[in-house]
Amino acid sequence: MTNPERASARILAGKCFCGAVRYEVADQFAYAANCHCSNCRRTTGSAFKPFAGIERDKFRLTAGDDGLLIYGDASGHDAHCAQCGSLIYSLVREGAYVHIAMGTLVDDPSIRPSAHIFVGSKAPWFTITDDLPQYREHVTG
Repeated sequence: MTNPERASARILAGKCFCGAVRYEVADQFAYAANCHCSNCRRTTGSAFKPFAGIERDKFRLTAGDDGLLIYGDASGHDAHCAQCGSLIYSLVREGAYVHIAMGTLVDDPSIRPSAHIFVGSKAPWFTITDDLPQYREHVTG
């Protein structure tokens, strides 16, 4: 039986830098944020990782699933393209959600990051200049 909510959702495309890994995801993200933790900075090579979170079943690899470099395990990991190294997504929350690296989206999602998280460990050389709320760790209350 088809889920009517999923059937009517706009589908977004995404891909890695070299194009070997491609995916589609429903434009039904539950949340989005800019993560400044040291792990996100290292895995992206940037000051922070803009990501959008969505239920795992609303995300599907369409090419290159055999060309992923997985760092972690079945309940949580980062998935990179093994050819170009792009971080595509992170599997989180005991495998129930994926955090899409927003820079890999080809299409414009309807969601925008709503906060900066883990600013307690942000890069000292980077200054946050927008008015989004800032949280030392995870978003609270």
